Amino acid sequence: MWRYQVPGNLRAFIGHYSPRHLQNPNALPNLGRRWLGAVTYPAPRDGVDWAGLDFSLTTKDTRMIMATCTAGKTWERVWAEPYGPLALEPSATILNYGQGLFEGMKAFRTTSGRIVLFRPEKNARRLADGARRFIMPPLPTQVFLEACSLAVKENAEWVPPCGQGALYMRPILFGSGADLGVKPSSEYTFCIYVAPVGPYFGRGNAGARMYLCTDSKRAAPAGVGHTKCVGNYAQCFVAQREAKSQGFSDVIYLDTSGKYIEEAAASNFFCVDKNNVVHTPKLGTILPGVTRDTVIQLVQQMGEDVRLNVGQVSAEIALGAKEVFLCGTGAGVVPVENISTEEDSVDFSCPGPVTARLQKALFDAQEERVADTNGWLFDPWTDTYQSTGSVMEPA
Repeated sequence: MWRYQVPGNLRAFIGHYSPRHLQNPNALPNLGRRWLGAVTYPAPRDGVDWAGLDFSLTTKDTRMIMATCTAGKTWERVWAEPYGPLALEPSATILNYGQGLFEGMKAFRTTSGRIVLFRPEKNARRLADGARRFIMPPLPTQVFLEACSLAVKENAEWVPPCGQGALYMRPILFGSGADLGVKPSSEYTFCIYVAPVGPYFGRGNAGARMYLCTDSKRAAPAGVGHTKCVGNYAQCFVAQREAKSQGFSDVIYLDTSGKYIEEAAASNFFCVDKNNVVHTPKLGTILPGVTRDTVIQLVQQMGEDVRLNVGQVSAEIALGAKEVFLCGTGAGVVPVENISTEEDSVDFSCPGPVTARLQKALFDAQEERVADTNGWLFDPWTDTYQSTGSVMEPA
């Protein structure tokens, strides 16, 4: 028989439910099931070198989540199937005109033994915003979260042990209809595939070494740099390859004026000046990163010894900073040890004290080492969607 211990502050709660609920905890509301410890989370798969994970497609022995939609109609129910090829005709809109978006998310195993997603509703809203920009049917937030929850449950054994990585999740949305002519697709496909991953820039690196690119731009005003569309990334490959061939980790881009930092190829940019002011570029042509939004909130919670400035960040401010770091879903918070240009090379504290505090604060929040006072963790087994704020600039 299922046994339980009822904390004193739950006696009133339990009083509202019959013995049937206590014998079958799955009949309890979500909050009650969690409080009563009725959820069993699958253990990590045996025989995996979790400590050796890098950031790559580490396995294909997973299951992916699918959904389809015909233009002008609603999304079909999501389903799961083994990871594998997708069937597309040569005339599919994504292949010809690039009508596609993607997201990046992570599921973590926490110190309390749970498996959780980190702020998935933000990814849902960003994907929906991008879909509207590209005239694709947005997935309702509830459907998106149901798909993400199913992806985690179907692949729970691939969530690494706490502190040894995460399950990376890649939702993609694209025009899959067989069409000819420059126009939105007649059909759409949504898919989530997953892989267990380790550090984005590899294990054992003190920090990233970045090249400040001046002869290539990532985005332009009134363009689509603020969306996570597929075309924003392929155009970075040339500059990235050239930088990596010279020993750099990646590239930092300037805006079209050539004066102000925009972002790295796949990460948002932050720097800390000598007065402990944390600078980060404002939104507009850059991606409204979920981790960026999280870091901004963490900075605001650090106290009066650290201040925040969201606005234009000149190359001079960046090169004159005492600390620099990047952030993103894949990367987390990554300290930068060096930024080089054609004329200069500057080293930074790595990690500096502010960066180290933010690294720890982010890890602690993701792995439930501290109380989730911000409501950032979503448990696929117990939680349901409740609307919260959107990704916005601080007032």
